[in-house]
Amino acid sequence: MQLLMRLRPSNLIIAAALPFIVYLFASSADYQRSLRAILGVEHGSSAFVPGFALLAVAFAAGVGAVVFSRSKVLKPRLALLSAAIDFVAALSAATTGLVHPYASSVVANAVDPFTSKLIVQGMTPRQLTGGAEAMVHSHVSTLLWVYLAVTIVALALFLAGGRQDNGGAKRRAGRLILGLVNGAGLVFILFLAPMAFASGVATTIRAAVAAYILAALLGLVWVGLLKLDYSKRADLSFIVITALLACAAAWFLMQPRQAYTLAGTLQGKVAVISGTPSGMIGAVRFGQFPYGPENEVPLRTFKGAAEALDALAKKADVSAALLRSASVPADLPVLWQTSTLSDRDKASGITLAVLAIVLGLLTFGGHIHRRHPLSIGSEFIVDTIRGIPMLVIVLYVGLPLAGALKDATQGVFDPPNLARGIAAMALAYSAYLAEIFRSGINAIPRGQLEAARSLGLNGWQTARLVILPQAFRIIIPPLGNELIAILKDTSLLSILSIRDITQRMREFQSASFLPFAPYNSAAIFYILLTLAAASLVSTVERKYDIKHR
Repeated sequence: MQLLMRLRPSNLIIAAALPFIVYLFASSADYQRSLRAILGVEHGSSAFVPGFALLAVAFAAGVGAVVFSRSKVLKPRLALLSAAIDFVAALSAATTGLVHPYASSVVANAVDPFTSKLIVQGMTPRQLTGGAEAMVHSHVSTLLWVYLAVTIVALALFLAGGRQDNGGAKRRAGRLILGLVNGAGLVFILFLAPMAFASGVATTIRAAVAAYILAALLGLVWVGLLKLDYSKRADLSFIVITALLACAAAWFLMQPRQAYTLAGTLQGKVAVISGTPSGMIGAVRFGQFPYGPENEVPLRTFKGAAEALDALAKKADVSAALLRSASVPADLPVLWQTSTLSDRDKASGITLAVLAIVLGLLTFGGHIHRRHPLSIGSEFIVDTIRGIPMLVIVLYVGLPLAGALKDATQGVFDPPNLARGIAAMALAYSAYLAEIFRSGINAIPRGQLEAARSLGLNGWQTARLVILPQAFRIIIPPLGNELIAILKDTSLLSILSIRDITQRMREFQSASFLPFAPYNSAAIFYILLTLAAASLVSTVERKYDIKHR
């Protein structure tokens, strides 16, 4: 009865409907197929679950031993029990072959399916070749035995320290080794390693957690900048930086221009070579030059001027060429002559000029209102981001901004779609979390700050020991709301073709033409996810006893 009283009335309705939901999925083949497709359960992936579960138990028990040993509330027996479970699980993983299928699946799904020679081409789900599978099993067995040895050494040090509060050097060393090894392993299998038995769920949860952590860090940055105090030194520094940026922009924009000539006729295609400024190519394509045609001009790209002139001489489908003026033969009729900056100089100059203007405006506004320029910049970023819809931010960061960064870095910086979506959601939610952090910090009485300063604490010590612990208790409920919201908003990432729960639902519905089963399955699973997140938030609230402080 006490458990039922802890539930909210709306959750009681869901709890009452749970048997019907279980019966629906157990009895309906359409719902079973929908659930498997939405969760991302691959054929034959049940063989991977025991290995994953064994590693998860081992790593979680190792982390639990460290956490319980540091707690003054929980009994030391829990730490000893967790250590024993860690040892048994590590021994089982090293002496049995349960982990091998899961490890093979992780490697098979981590490599490039088009270029890697480790997997069998054309197989779905992916499978390693015989030689690759033997190699993976050999390396995994070695790693598991090393993990067992490290676990034994760490547990020996951990138990040798006695039962002191934080025990001596041996106990601290054992605790450090257990925490680092098992923490890294737990993070890897939960957030980095491919999950062939639940790839859709893994993508959704990983995207939500990563975006939430990044958004919190960015939100703290915005709040930290917002709290900066005004000083004349900061004004002078920003004036100097603005002047330097303006000078650098002028230097790039005043570089010698490159002369280009469009020669030939417009009866066929126009040859352009690699490295031609994009503005010139666009002007020729759309006829934006004197006496240019109204219709779009077809183009053909060549590696160099020699290849373009050779194609023009053959008079096949190329009738004109856009080349450097020095490379154009004298016998070709000239259609257009102009000069322009290179793409590198133009992009660098415009970027530096924009930065100089922005910093100049921030410096001017800070001088008028007696505020730090970065404080005004942080306020502008937060207000701007909150005014843009989430879907627009996801599309903007995931498509044009990522493409511009790829072009600017010559293809070096080309993050996958999932990383783009996570960055977009982190940027969007950082503004909301910044306001939550700011309200929590402002709720701390000013006397607390004065008392910290009177005790000789510096700014960082005051924030870490006085402000943040009290503010954290205040902002736990709104932080929980944002976690639930970001978990649901991961569905927007499907617009970038990220195969989360929503994208898999759309793919399955378009392939099966089922009207209700895919949508109902996705809706029910999102409800379960959000209820789990709400329960986690409620647990944290009860731990810090929010209502009674």
